[in-house]
Amino acid sequence: MPRYDFDIGILGGGAGGLTVASGASRFGAKTLLIEKEKELGGDCLHYGCVPSKTLIRTAHVYHMMKNATKYGLPAADVKPVDFRDVARRIQYVIGTIQKHDSEERFCKLGVKVEFGAPEFVDEHSVRVNGKTYSANKWVISTGSSPSIPPIEGIDQTPFITNREIFSLDSLPKSMVVIGAGPVAIEMAQAFCRLGTRVFVIQRSGQILSKEDKDMADIVMNVLSAEGVTFHLDTELVGVKDLNGEKEVTIRKKDGKAEGIRAERILVALGRDANVSGMGLEKLSLDFDRKGIRVDDRMRTDHPHIYAVGDVTGAYQFTHAAGYEGGIALSSAILHLPRKADYTFLPWCTFTDPELASIGMNEKRAKEAGIEYSVWKEEFRANDRSLTEGEETGLVKLIIDNNGDPVGAQILGPQAGELLSEWIAIINGGVKLSTMASAIHTYPTLAEINKRVVGNYFSGKIFSGKVKKTLKLFFHFKGRACE
Repeated sequence: MPRYDFDIGILGGGAGGLTVASGASRFGAKTLLIEKEKELGGDCLHYGCVPSKTLIRTAHVYHMMKNATKYGLPAADVKPVDFRDVARRIQYVIGTIQKHDSEERFCKLGVKVEFGAPEFVDEHSVRVNGKTYSANKWVISTGSSPSIPPIEGIDQTPFITNREIFSLDSLPKSMVVIGAGPVAIEMAQAFCRLGTRVFVIQRSGQILSKEDKDMADIVMNVLSAEGVTFHLDTELVGVKDLNGEKEVTIRKKDGKAEGIRAERILVALGRDANVSGMGLEKLSLDFDRKGIRVDDRMRTDHPHIYAVGDVTGAYQFTHAAGYEGGIALSSAILHLPRKADYTFLPWCTFTDPELASIGMNEKRAKEAGIEYSVWKEEFRANDRSLTEGEETGLVKLIIDNNGDPVGAQILGPQAGELLSEWIAIINGGVKLSTMASAIHTYPTLAEINKRVVGNYFSGKIFSGKVKKTLKLFFHFKGRACE
């Protein structure tokens, strides 16, 4: 039987890789973790989730300060933003979390950490910093990078992506955002609130294209009211550098071309899997620019090599990477036939209001051929929402013909937190009648979840047939006021 230096090796120190590394070592496996960047934590910690949510919170507070009169307070004398201070706060938060994802912590767990660019020598060995390490099992968790489209002039025009936007030395006076996915829309609102003139360019007729249009349109209307300008159904013709300003040329559906000038261009058009430079070609591994092919146990076409997280090109969420890391860990270390199931994968776009989803929305239900009904409850009917000054948004519940919830969307304050109740209900197979009879604290935003279920049952409970039956048995006299 071959002898290897390690029981398992992991390439990439992001959410997926760290999940595998900590779990494998704690189970007693000799574990190697290789990260090409200078610190562990991955894109989420350094250029994604953590800095973006920190920036969003800063922008939210600044927005509240500027709108103090809405809450019965005197108008505040709000000074312009110095983005260097914002960037320092972002780096402070990253640095605080970094301690949890440090080399020292993982060394204490028993993991050997190497920093450098690894390359496969053969299907069981990689070379990094002039050293060759072998392992019985390998997990590739190298993440993804911003996708740069072949736009005319892009190679001669300075632009930024999520890697640069959180460390700018000044707040841009104006910015064109190319793309309208979650990252693009979150950053558009945040920078607009801080004082940047923001333009969003989108090829299709809807932002947040994976969401139902009615929900996405509400988000767009909120951002438009705050000052973001949207150009939908737009072809991107090209970009150019005008020595200080940048110009983005677009073409509308009527064929007319228009130039938009701004100080900065943010490219936010999706992600490409980090698959180059690792020698994967030597292994005849099944992969392309979009990602490495895996089965439902996260195995590649080499059963001892696994891939998790963004590098698979499937679900590009930090929580998905952590989940997939757990699947790979179960298979590679514990030899358990656990399989990934994304049926009820939750996600959230952290605009204000937030838009959170789990399971099927109307788009996916139609694609799956499922017969369903839609039940809604608006936040303007929620007492706590009114006290908070939050009246925009709703809960949208998708119920199949068996009366089971197959999906829920929440657009409103703290939607990502409110979704947790639906995560438990749908994954736990809890009956809607159980939720309808459960007591929720008053006044809370979470009451809206109970109310939308109440809407579903009220038509059945208070039907004409029920009233006639009760009248027959108890001789009720009917309405007291006409």
